[in-house]
Amino acid sequence: MPTQKTEHTPRPVAVLGAGAWGTALACAASRHGPTMLWARNAALAEQLNHSKENTQYLSGIALPDGLLFTASLDEALAHAQSKGPEAPGLLILGVPLAGLRALCTELSEKLSRQLSAQRPLTPPTLAGIVWTCKGLEAESGKLPSEVAAEALRDMPNIATGVLSGPSFAREVAQGLPVALTIASQDAALRRATIAALHGGSMRVYANQDVIGVEVGGALKNVMAIACGIGEGLGLGTNARAALITRGLAEMTRFGEALGAQSATFSGLTGLGDLVLTATGDLSRNRQVGIAIGRGQSLNEVLASGLTAEGARCAKAVLARATQLGVELPITHAVCEVLFEGVAPFEAVSRLLSRVATTE
Repeated sequence: MPTQKTEHTPRPVAVLGAGAWGTALACAASRHGPTMLWARNAALAEQLNHSKENTQYLSGIALPDGLLFTASLDEALAHAQSKGPEAPGLLILGVPLAGLRALCTELSEKLSRQLSAQRPLTPPTLAGIVWTCKGLEAESGKLPSEVAAEALRDMPNIATGVLSGPSFAREVAQGLPVALTIASQDAALRRATIAALHGGSMRVYANQDVIGVEVGGALKNVMAIACGIGEGLGLGTNARAALITRGLAEMTRFGEALGAQSATFSGLTGLGDLVLTATGDLSRNRQVGIAIGRGQSLNEVLASGLTAEGARCAKAVLARATQLGVELPITHAVCEVLFEGVAPFEAVSRLLSRVATTE
C-alpha cells in the first residue's frame, strides 16, 4: 500500500521506553513535531535531560535539543494529548515484548479513568497506540497485537498498530536513511504515524496486515541466529543465501497459517528485515549465532552480555507452529541447538539430509 501524503499539522508524540529503539524513534519524531520520551527509571530520565545523550543505550549520539524527557507516565500522556482533538497525538511504545502487557494494562487503566471523567464525552485526543516490539510472548506464544488486545480490553475503541521494518536503532538515531512500515486496520492511525515520522531520511509505508508484519519481525530474529551459526561454522555465503531464502519460506508459511497475507513477506517487514538482521554487523541475533557456531553454549553467550530476541522467541514460535500443524525445519534446528544440546554441525547435517521437495 502506498503512503499517504504527510500532514503538515505537527502532532504531539510520546515515546514510552528509553531504550535504544525508543530513544532513536523519539529522535526521529522530534524532527517533525513536539516529542516527549518517557523513561520508567527516574535517574535515566534525569541523565537524558542533563546530558542530552543516552549513554546506556546509544552512547556517543547527541539527542535533539527540542526532545523532552520525563519519568512520569501521566506527564507523557498529557503531552501526547496536548493539541486536543484538532490534532490527536500518538503514543509509540518502545518497550520490549516482555514489558508490553504490563505497559498496555497501565495505559488502559489511566485512559479509562480519563474517559469516565469526561462528561460529556469529547472527541478523541489520541490518534492511537503503536508498538514496536518483535517476537512472540514467551509464556503465551501470542503476537504483540494479541497481547495488546487483551491488555487494552477496557479500551476497545482505541486504534492500535505496529511499527516495524529493517532498522538498527543507532543508524536511525544518527539520521541515516531508513524505511519502516506502519500496519494498522485504522486508516487515521496510519496517517497519524506517517505524519509523525515520515520525511527527511525516514520513509514510512502504510499496511493493513498487522499479523504479517508481526510474524516477519518475530521469525527474522530466529533466522538471523541460524545464519550466524552457519557463519560461525564457516559454511560460506551460499549456505547463508539458502538459509535466508528458506527462512523466508518458513516465515510465509507460518504467517499464512495465522491469517497473514503472503505479499507482506516480500516487503520491508519480511524480506527486508530478514536480510538486514541475518547479514548486518549490528545484529545481536546474528552475533549470538556466530558465537554458538564457534562452540559457545547459549548460556555462555548470554553471560557475556549479548542478548538475542530470537533465542527467547524460537521456542514460542515452534510451539505455536506445532499447534497449527506448520513445519518449520530451520526454527526446529535452532531450538535443538539452543535448548537441547544438539551440536551445530549435527543440526546442519540434519537439515541437509531432509528429503528433496518442490520450492
